[in-house]
Amino acid sequence: MPSAEPTAGATAGPTLEVTAVDAVDPELRRRLLACWTDVTNAGGAVGFVPPVTADDVAPVLDALLERVRQGRERLVVLRVDGEPAGWAVLSLSLSPLRRHWATVLRVQVHPSRQGRGLGRVLLSGVHDVARAQGLEMLHLTVRSGYGLERFYAGLGYREFGRMPGAIRVAPGDDREEVHLVVTLGPPAQPAG
Repeated sequence: MPSAEPTAGATAGPTLEVTAVDAVDPELRRRLLACWTDVTNAGGAVGFVPPVTADDVAPVLDALLERVRQGRERLVVLRVDGEPAGWAVLSLSLSPLRRHWATVLRVQVHPSRQGRGLGRVLLSGVHDVARAQGLEMLHLTVRSGYGLERFYAGLGYREFGRMPGAIRVAPGDDREEVHLVVTLGPPAQPAG
């Protein structure tokens, strides 16, 4: 689990924790829903086009949480000082031919926490969860026009294709869906 380590003479920073979550209680569900709604309304490319309300997002979140409950997807939550600050999903394949990789979905950090490197912490934690599950590769897609390819390239992802016009943000505003992949190395060894 990634965590912030204070440097000598510095004030201790926040405690960062990224974990896979198998059971979602009502409070965590409320926090996930608020995050997804707020990220979307701040312009985040996480499956909706703003504006949205919690009522718009709730059925999609509940379907996702049912797949988590069934073991078809893994929910990975970033906490800052114990409070949920972001999350992502590992979508697992049911095919025996594809069980060595997963698709990363819904990567998001709450807008009030953005700009502090937490997206990188979240994705590093997603990679750790994937490795612990025996996964060797991760796939994700981003919508063009947001510059997200650079962020993911910094985490080792490489582009392998684009689907023109796959994302319709608004009438007359179609975007490419950019496909990225990363090959995971062995699990990180604990320091010490």
